[in-house]
Amino acid sequence: MLGEDAGRLPVFVYGTLRPGLRNHDRLLRGRTVAERPARMRGAVLYEGPGYPFAVAERGGEVRGELIAVAPRWYRPVLAALDELEGYRPGDPRNLYERVEREVLVEGAGTVRAWVYLAAEATALRLRASGTRVVGGDWTG
Repeated sequence: MLGEDAGRLPVFVYGTLRPGLRNHDRLLRGRTVAERPARMRGAVLYEGPGYPFAVAERGGEVRGELIAVAPRWYRPVLAALDELEGYRPGDPRNLYERVEREVLVEGAGTVRAWVYLAAEATALRLRASGTRVVGGDWTG
């Protein structure tokens, strides 16, 4: 249930979309079929204004959850997540970019998933003057 389902990738979440946090309750509660602890290698977390940013970086690791969205909710949920993250395909003003990445799911191996990474301009600013989240887990 956590892998690709008819082209619908699950979503790796690491901030306010994690279970029990405000945006999970608002956008995902009751619309998922599975939620499992997971890790994404090749990225680190930086503090943001009330939410984190994942920035691509070799050797880093981010902890979060892999969320499988219920098929009937997939399109509206993905659209709502894109809106929340300020993502529009090809827009140079994006705060985040939605990209495919491999995620390690505890007890289930590697899965391809959508993840919102900091857009390049945001990532450059964070690398220069941002505050890293030690351990790669924003909630803990």
